[in-house]
Amino acid sequence: MKHPREYRGLEVVVLGLARSGVAAAKLFHQIGAVVTVNDKKDRTACPEADELEALGISVVCGYHPDSLVHEGVALVVKNPGIPYSVEPVRRAEALGIEVVTEVEVAYLFCEAPIIGITGSNGKTTTTTLIGLMLDAAGLKPVVAGNIGRALTEAAPEVTAENTMVVELSSFQLKGTTSFRPAIGLLLNLYETHLDYHGTMEDYISSKAKLFANQTQEDTAILNWDDPVCRAIMPNLKAKVLPFSRKEKLSEGTYLENGMLVYADGQGSVQPIMPASEIGIAGSFNVENALAAAAAAITAGVPLEAIAGVLRSFTGVEHRLELVRELDGVSFYNNSKATNAVATISSIEALDQPIVLIAGGLDRGSDYMELLPIFRERIKGLVTLGQTREKINHVAELAGISRLQTVDTANAADAVEQAVQLAWQMSEPGDIVLLSPACASWDMFPSYEIRGGMFKESVHNL
Repeated sequence: MKHPREYRGLEVVVLGLARSGVAAAKLFHQIGAVVTVNDKKDRTACPEADELEALGISVVCGYHPDSLVHEGVALVVKNPGIPYSVEPVRRAEALGIEVVTEVEVAYLFCEAPIIGITGSNGKTTTTTLIGLMLDAAGLKPVVAGNIGRALTEAAPEVTAENTMVVELSSFQLKGTTSFRPAIGLLLNLYETHLDYHGTMEDYISSKAKLFANQTQEDTAILNWDDPVCRAIMPNLKAKVLPFSRKEKLSEGTYLENGMLVYADGQGSVQPIMPASEIGIAGSFNVENALAAAAAAITAGVPLEAIAGVLRSFTGVEHRLELVRELDGVSFYNNSKATNAVATISSIEALDQPIVLIAGGLDRGSDYMELLPIFRERIKGLVTLGQTREKINHVAELAGISRLQTVDTANAADAVEQAVQLAWQMSEPGDIVLLSPACASWDMFPSYEIRGGMFKESVHNL
């Protein structure tokens, strides 16, 4: 797309009134574009509409007008979660109007180098770690993107003295054309979001857009242990710096004899720290630490600063978060586990018997990959949401006898009942773990709200 300033006086349609849509609308309005924001939700569910209208931005809620996208529209900026099958997007594509996400818009405004992080699991933890590592080295990071602050809100404020550390989803990356991070990280790739992408090929190609515009001056950091990531490496133009938990590398970060190490490709191998001293549990967090260390080293962070952050960091909310201990039972909130692989990883990170709370949005999976871990590690199970019967079936095949189902569609009641049932199944020394293996959108607006309700219910026991 053109630089956003070139849209002065032109019509721009922003689809979606979420955080990124509001920021994009304000940005284009400030540079003089004629902005219309459209959201299919009812006006009562769009509290941001009043603020935008007060600025002089047109807002249409409740439906997609036939006249919204027409030949006079110069650009459509789409909320990442809106599918490409919706009529305004289809019409824009038919008319040859470019459709982008706010990541593309923000990139063209951003004066700072960008570190972009994507993957099926571990994005938020790795993004947070990199931000803390750069901050410890005085490199003035600004953390934004899918992790919290909209990129279009943050990008115009940064300078070349900053470094943008950006969490990116496949939804966001799919709508980019010129986006180019100086450092790009692909953590892993598992089957997920196929209800949006349609095929695994589209999901992979959307993630790979992270590297599409990189040159030899840039760095691509990928998971050497992930076969899909490894298959992408030969096609990249950037310098490739892998990380591995399982193999020794000639260049990159890897785990050797329990130690995180860095090999510079010139024969020098430097220890970073023992993996046992990482402040967050789980083998998946060793991978996150290796990836974050590789990015931080590339950005110029000293190894001692990297080790200090890895020792002191205790985790991100909703990611294997210890909520409380009650009568010898520990309650963990892992609401961010929106696919089966993330749930398996969280179970493997814990040693005690587990009573699991799982279930959520049905994206078509049969969840059979959970069968081995259910047989080995799950003492009891409480299911809820659209996938409850599918996960119950896996539990029955695994021989789990302590099995309860919550049938109510009321989100708050469902979580409260699930916590009560799991608490009744548990004994001193057990863990009650919310790790749904599913997205939240069947019952909850977000995984954060789902996790918040779980924490509230736990504290009310």
